[in-house]
Amino acid sequence: MSQRALLSVYEKAGIVGLASGLVDLGWEVVSSGGTASLLADEGVPVTEVAQVTGAPEMLGGRVKTLHPAIHGGILADRSSPGHMADLESRGIAPIDLVVGNLYPFTSDPGIELIDIGGPTMVRAAAKNHAHVGIVVDPDDYGPVLDELRAEGNLSDATRHRLARAAFAHTAAYDAAIVRWLDGTDPTGDAGPLPPTLHFALERTGELRYGENPHQEGARYRESGQAGWWDEAIVHGGKAMSYLNLFDTEAAWRLVHCLGDEPVAVVMKHANPCGAAVGADIADAYMAAHGCDTVSAFGGIVAVNRPVTLAMAELLSEVFTEVVVAPAYEPDALEKLREKQNLRLLEAPAPSWPELEVRSIDGGLLVQTTDVLALDADGGLDRTGWRVATERAPTDAEWVDLEFAWRVAARVTSNTIVLVKDLQAVGIGAGQQNRRDAGRLAAEKAAGRAAGGACASDAFFPFRDGLEAAIDAGATAVIQPGGAMRDEEVIAAADQAGMTMVLTGERHFRH
Repeated sequence: MSQRALLSVYEKAGIVGLASGLVDLGWEVVSSGGTASLLADEGVPVTEVAQVTGAPEMLGGRVKTLHPAIHGGILADRSSPGHMADLESRGIAPIDLVVGNLYPFTSDPGIELIDIGGPTMVRAAAKNHAHVGIVVDPDDYGPVLDELRAEGNLSDATRHRLARAAFAHTAAYDAAIVRWLDGTDPTGDAGPLPPTLHFALERTGELRYGENPHQEGARYRESGQAGWWDEAIVHGGKAMSYLNLFDTEAAWRLVHCLGDEPVAVVMKHANPCGAAVGADIADAYMAAHGCDTVSAFGGIVAVNRPVTLAMAELLSEVFTEVVVAPAYEPDALEKLREKQNLRLLEAPAPSWPELEVRSIDGGLLVQTTDVLALDADGGLDRTGWRVATERAPTDAEWVDLEFAWRVAARVTSNTIVLVKDLQAVGIGAGQQNRRDAGRLAAEKAAGRAAGGACASDAFFPFRDGLEAAIDAGATAVIQPGGAMRDEEVIAAADQAGMTMVLTGERHFRH
C-alpha cells in the first residue's frame, strides 16, 4: 500500500512543490477546498477529502475533515492490532503525513477565522507522531522531502521535532483567540488583567550570553507579532548580549519620550547617565555625554535623528557598546564601522506593550505599563498638576521641569534628576532613600544645576529631601506630592525661593 499524505493549508506557498515531490515518491495526496483546487490546477494528482469521507463539505466549509475516515487514519497506532483491525473493518486507509497551517487569525481576527478542523487535524497527527509526520511550517517542506527521498521515512527524531512545532503552532493560535475574546468582551469584565494570561513566544535567536557570561540568553517574541527589534537593521558590530538588548531597549524607549527636538540619550545598566536636547544631533549627543562622562564609558547611545558625521566623530572618541538611531548618514556609518565591535542599529520607533511581566517563584508579576500621559499635541498632559508654592514657574522653568519629569519616569527608583536648559546634569538613580538619590544627583551636577529644575519620581517624605536640590541651586522642583508632610516640604521650597509643581502621579520603577 502506498503512503498517504493529507494536505490542507491556508498559506499555500511551496505546497505545490511539496505535493509534486510526494507524488514522485509514490505517495497518494489527499486534500480539500482551496488546496485541492490549487493542486489540481497545477496538474498534481489529488484525491478530494470528500471522496475519502463520502461526505461533502458542509456549513460553508466549517465541516470537511472532521470525519472518522480522516481522523481514524491519522490517529491509528500502527503497533496496535486492534487499531489496525478497526481501520480494516471500516475500510479506512492510514494517513502517514499531515501538512496543515491555520487561518491567519492574528492578522485578521474574527469568528470565521477560528479554525476548527485544522487544529484538530494538526493535534491528532502530533499526538500520533510515533507513526505520523506533521508539518505546519513551509520551511520544513524541503527538509521533509529530502529525508523521505533519502530514507523512505521520517526518523523518530524528525517526527518528534515536527510534533513539538505543531503543538506550539496550535498553542499560539489558541492564545491569540483568547486575547481577542478578552479584547471583545461585551461586558468589559476582562479588563487589562484578564483571569488568565496566555503567552505564545518564539525564539528569534540566541544571545552571546545572559546577564553574566555563565548565563545563557535568548530573545523571544510573541508568535505572529513583531517589534522594532525585528525590523532593525544591524550595520555592524559583534553579537548582542542580554544586557546589550536590555539597555538598548531602555535607551530607545527613553529617547522617544523626550519630545520632537533633536534628543540624545546615554544609557548604562538600564538607567540614563545622560539625556539632552540640542540644536542638532551632534550637539544633543555632546550634551548628553557631558552629564556623566565617567558612567558613559561602555554605555548605549540612542538618538532620534540620523547620525551625522559630526556626531560620529564625537562618538568615535568614546568606548560605546551600542548606537541606535533612525538612520545613519553614509559618511557617519563609514566612520563608525572603523570600530569593529561597536553595534550599529537602524531602527523604527518602539511601541509600548500593554503589560509588564516579571518572574517570581511559581508564576509571574503582571502590571499595566507605566507611560506618561500626553495631550493631543504630544506634550505632557498637565491635567491634575498644580503649582503648590507661592511662586509659579517661569516659561524657562516649565520647559526644564517637563524634561526632567520625562527623564525621571524612566529612571530606577528612588531617583532625583537635575536638569538645566534641557540637559540632564545630574541623575541619582536606584537609591534606597531619596536623600542619597538627591546627594548623588547634586554631586554629578557639580554646580551645573543652578537655575535649573529638579524632578523626583515619588514624593518627598521629609523636607530634608529637598536639601540637595536647594544646595545644587535648582529653582524649580516637580514631584507627585501626597506625603503626610507635604506642607512642610512646600514651606521649605518657599523658604528657598523655589517653585514646586505637584503632579499627583508617581513613577516608581524598580
